[in-house]
Amino acid sequence: MIEYRNLKVALLGGGVVGANVADLLLKHADELAGRAGAGIELIGVAVRNPGAERVPAIPAELLTTDALALIHGADIVVELMGGLEPARTYILEALHSGADVVTANKALLATHGPELFDAAERVGAQLYYEAAVAGAIPIIRPLRESLAGDRVTRILGIVNGTTNYILDRMDRQGEDLAPVLADAQRLGYAEADPTADVEGYDAAQKAAILASLAFHSTVPLDAVHREGITGVTLEQVTAARAAGYVVKLLAICERVETADGSAISARVHPALVPLAHPLAAVHGANNAVFIQAEAAGDLMFYGAGAGGPQTASSVLGDLVSAARRHVVGGPGVAESTHANLPMLPIASVVTRYQITLTVLDRPGVLATIATEFSERGVSVEQVSQSVSTGGDAPTASLVVVTHAAPEAALAACVSALAGSDVVASVDSVLRVIEAQ
Repeated sequence: MIEYRNLKVALLGGGVVGANVADLLLKHADELAGRAGAGIELIGVAVRNPGAERVPAIPAELLTTDALALIHGADIVVELMGGLEPARTYILEALHSGADVVTANKALLATHGPELFDAAERVGAQLYYEAAVAGAIPIIRPLRESLAGDRVTRILGIVNGTTNYILDRMDRQGEDLAPVLADAQRLGYAEADPTADVEGYDAAQKAAILASLAFHSTVPLDAVHREGITGVTLEQVTAARAAGYVVKLLAICERVETADGSAISARVHPALVPLAHPLAAVHGANNAVFIQAEAAGDLMFYGAGAGGPQTASSVLGDLVSAARRHVVGGPGVAESTHANLPMLPIASVVTRYQITLTVLDRPGVLATIATEFSERGVSVEQVSQSVSTGGDAPTASLVVVTHAAPEAALAACVSALAGSDVVASVDSVLRVIEAQ
C-alpha cells in the first residue's frame, strides 16, 4: 500500500478554541492520521501576540504573526480568528491557493457565505464549517448531507448557550435577569459586552446558516428577524411556568407554503415552549436543534453549544474530512443553494401570542377586548383573569392566548389594545410555540 504524504495544516487564531485544536492535533496526531489516511502536520499557528498566555499552551516554535506565509504553505487552513476581517481575506486567499478551509466563523458565513462558497466551487476546494453552529453538536453535516434527500419543514433551535443559561436560571431559581447575566459573565458564558448574545445577534447568524442549509437557498442575515431577551422579566418567566411553559430564545426556520409557492421564514425571538416539548428540557448553557422533516419526522440534536474542547471536537472532525478528501481526490462538493426560495417578512408569519394586560375592572371590558381581536380576524383560544385590585380605579390582570394568526394581525391587536381606554397597560407579549 502506497502511503500518502503528510498534509500540512495552518491554524489561524490561537484563542480558546484555537489553542484546544492545536493541543488535540499535536496529542492525537497518530490517531488522526489513521482515520484520515495521511499524516496531519500542524505547520504553524498565526496569532496577533505570540507572547500572550494560552491555555492549553501552544509550542512557541509554532507561533507566528505571518498568516499569509502559513496559508501559502498549507494544504488545509483552519480559520478560528473570528470577525469579518481579516478572516474573509485570509479564507479567500487560502481557497484561491487551492487549500481546503475549516472555519467556525458564524458571523463571516452569515455575512459573506455565498462569496466564500462560490470561491471554493470555482477552484474545486471545500469549505467546512461544522463548528460554526452549536459547538460540539453535529448539525451542519446532517443538514448538508444526511437530510439532503428529505424535505425539511421546520427547525427550532436553542443555539445560544448564554441566553439559555440566563433564562434557565430565571426559570428554575427565580432570579432576575441582571444578576444572572453578571454571573454568566463571571463564569465565562457571556462576554464583557454581552450584546451579541442577549440581543440575539449570535443566534440570528446561526439561523441564517441553518435556514440556508435546510431550504437549499441563500438566506441573507438581514432577512432574519431578530429580538433579544433583555425585555424578558422574571414575572413573565414565572407566569409562563405556571401556565405550563418555559421561556426560551429560539431560532426558528420554516418552510411556508403561500399562494405563490414555498417561501422561507427565519427569525429569532423569545418564545413560550410547552413543558412537554423536548426543547423545554434543555438546561444550562447547552444547545439543542429540533428538526422536523417530511420523511425523517422529528429529530433532535443536543449537547454543548460552546467551549474550547467541545468546539475543537467539531473542528477536528472537519479537519479529518478535509484530509480524507485530499487522500481520495476529486473536487469539493458545492453548496446546495439553488432552490432560491423567497424570504417572508415577519409580518407574514403565522404564529400565536400570549398577551398579558392590566385592564379596568368594570362591566364590558371583556367584550371590548374581544371586539379588538375580532375586528382584526384573530381568534382567541383562552382568557384567564386574576382577582381585582382595589383603589379608585380597580384593575385586573388578563391573560389572552390566541389561535394561530398572521403576525401583522396580532401586532395590530396589541397596538389597538395599548390605545384602548379599558386597558391600563400591555404588560407582556410573547409568541407561543405549538406542542409536538
